[in-house]
Amino acid sequence: MPTNNRVSIESQMMDLNAVKALIRAGNFLMIAADESILCQLPAGNWIGGTIPYFMDESGGLVSREKIFVHTIHGCQSNNPPRITIYDNHSISRIATDAPAHGFTITIIPALSDVHLNYAQNAPEFPSMFYTPLVGWISGYHLEDENPVAKVGFGPGGSMLMDKQAVAMHVPLPENQVATVNIINLFEEGTGPALAFSSTGLTTSECTIDGVPGNFAEFITDNNIDIRSPLVADYSGIKVNVSIQNVDPEKRQVRLYAPVFEGVTYHFAKPIQDFVTTYHNHLERSGTDIENIAFSCNCMLNFMYSQLEGKKVGQIIGPTCFGEIAYQLLNQTLVYLSLTEV
Repeated sequence: MPTNNRVSIESQMMDLNAVKALIRAGNFLMIAADESILCQLPAGNWIGGTIPYFMDESGGLVSREKIFVHTIHGCQSNNPPRITIYDNHSISRIATDAPAHGFTITIIPALSDVHLNYAQNAPEFPSMFYTPLVGWISGYHLEDENPVAKVGFGPGGSMLMDKQAVAMHVPLPENQVATVNIINLFEEGTGPALAFSSTGLTTSECTIDGVPGNFAEFITDNNIDIRSPLVADYSGIKVNVSIQNVDPEKRQVRLYAPVFEGVTYHFAKPIQDFVTTYHNHLERSGTDIENIAFSCNCMLNFMYSQLEGKKVGQIIGPTCFGEIAYQLLNQTLVYLSLTEV
């Protein structure tokens, strides 16, 4: 049982009645589930996001009934976590709202204005990168008709439409620190260097090894496998930009995360065996599984690597439409570690 001077997060798959009991007991929770489940939860100290895809201890799982729950233990009664709603205008203050010593977990609905704003502008938000900030992009079952990603605001016992995001700001005792970590399986390939003249989630014109060209035509003419993302070096961190679709008629490419002006990209080297590569990355990184408090994986990893029923290490959590480690990421695994100092 956690002590009073130590915060920990318990991660587990649960059923509806068990989660209702946790909420009514006053626990602080981060919840991932299908919308049909989230909308049945009572008011309480929770935030949630719609998603039916998960990684649990038995492997990849698709379920409209199960609920993945992160339960925060050891919260101080005189300084509890704070739950906040953000919209397109207020999301820029998410880092400045963070506790002086602690971390923030946020959930943002896919394809919303606040999602697009965050994707393009988060690196420039005030105080960003000064406080540990992680989270994920909520989504829906890929077979749903006319789907809309949503988030849940526990204090109001309500589901929010695609106009707002939620966050939980969690203070830590002085003897603990939170660290944000990224596992990116992809490496820059040896193909042409690609650069874009503007920042955005839709792009057309680019330079290819310095020569002007059209990005959609480049992908089509070279038969590029768009399951491999663009990769760039962002100040020493390898960041992916995943391709959503290519529109030959409009000569445009839609992206899951923005490309940035002035950054050089390459298509990633293809990965033949995701599970083996994933295990190798965990071993090389020396990941301390015991200290991992929160994690999320990308839906594209789950889908392209056919992870349903496959176990990939001990890291568990929701499988989402995008990961947040300060800024928006694609095709990565993000985790938050809590360690004592």
